[in-house]
Amino acid sequence: MELNALTAISPVDGRYRKVTEPLDIYFSEFGLIKYRVLVEIEYFIALANAGLPQLPTLNENKRNTLRQVYKNFTIADAEKIKETEKTTNHDVKAVEYFVKEKLSGLGLADFLEFVHFGLTSQDINNTSIPLSLKEATLQQILPSINGVVEKLTALSREWKNISMLAKTHGQPASPTKLGKELYVFVDRLNNQINQLKQIPYSAKFGGATGNFNAHQIAYPQNNWLKFGDHFVNEILGLSRSQFTTQIEHYDNLATYCDTLKRINTILIDLCRDIWTYVSMEYFKQKLKAGEIGSSAMPHKVNPIDFENAEGNLGIANALLEHLAAKLPVSRLQRDLTDSTVLRNLGVPLAHSLISYASILKGLNKLILNESALQEDLENNWAVVAEAIQTILRREAYPKPYEALKDLTRTNTHVTSETMKEFIDKLNVSEKVKEELKKITPQNYTGVNPNF
Repeated sequence: MELNALTAISPVDGRYRKVTEPLDIYFSEFGLIKYRVLVEIEYFIALANAGLPQLPTLNENKRNTLRQVYKNFTIADAEKIKETEKTTNHDVKAVEYFVKEKLSGLGLADFLEFVHFGLTSQDINNTSIPLSLKEATLQQILPSINGVVEKLTALSREWKNISMLAKTHGQPASPTKLGKELYVFVDRLNNQINQLKQIPYSAKFGGATGNFNAHQIAYPQNNWLKFGDHFVNEILGLSRSQFTTQIEHYDNLATYCDTLKRINTILIDLCRDIWTYVSMEYFKQKLKAGEIGSSAMPHKVNPIDFENAEGNLGIANALLEHLAAKLPVSRLQRDLTDSTVLRNLGVPLAHSLISYASILKGLNKLILNESALQEDLENNWAVVAEAIQTILRREAYPKPYEALKDLTRTNTHVTSETMKEFIDKLNVSEKVKEELKKITPQNYTGVNPNF
């Protein structure tokens, strides 16, 4: 069958195509080839700028013309390279031949052997892939995560003063504020986002075993370490690893995967909490005309966005965990296992992107059912026992904890009246009694930092 959204094996390229399509230009086969062409072109320009006597000085017009090769890269170009690969059986060599052909058409036929000069395929792969990951992260992944954080922040502030019964161990606990509980996730996510932004996008660039052997033997007078650092750090905007084998050691890429996995884990935690609040009827969900909540039960509006997100986050994290564990391990100066694994780098990011979109969609559907929160608080006056016994401790009242324990455990349902009667019988001053009577489940919510 012809490959399309209906025949694709993976839902990433099928059912969720509309969400994941922006990742095509970074992680598809087309994307990988385009980034390889970019690196080869920029490397040729950098060599020319390095003043090698056999290379001409490229003026700005010629440099811009060369850069159009990757800036205007097309599907037809990629298909041409794939056709060459059928003969070479080597994907990077096919890119080299393509770039050489383009240079010939630009009047640079005498300098073709400086395309891919002194390099191994991993100098191209280990710059192309981190560059694509960096740009995908900056242009797609982080904006999508930030969209969730911004919505959570807005809801946290909107519901900042909404009192809510807390549940520790699934049982009624000291009340809190709904806004603060949501902002817990904002704070956690922001911390991890900041860590993600600080991780270098490391790249390997140094020839067959990382030592610039071929470069040094051909031009011993050149400072190739300085050249490599400038090319990778300044021109490509990556971070060149100084000590490598034939391949990048991927330690920072593993850190990236682990950090994104933590972001996703926090979001799984969020999804489960929101799902539970929906089940407790703290939230209702906006209805959309024509949508079906359940195929059998007409009354239901299921929290499917959060369930969808949780499932996709789980798949993403499983793949991120494998990438983080596998990529830093390679036999001696290299084996090929990293190559096939890296081709899947975009898959966990795609599942993550699907999840972020689902969470945002779900958050936008939430309608606060404040009456349910208030009813829960009113039905759980026992939770102010902590407040009362703490004040009694302050007043040196004998065994206050035990007194409140007896009250809350001998009464099947503690009410405001139950608590009032208990306070009236306490051997404390009227002033303290008045203080105690002002405490309610609605106002016993502590204090939080500003947000």
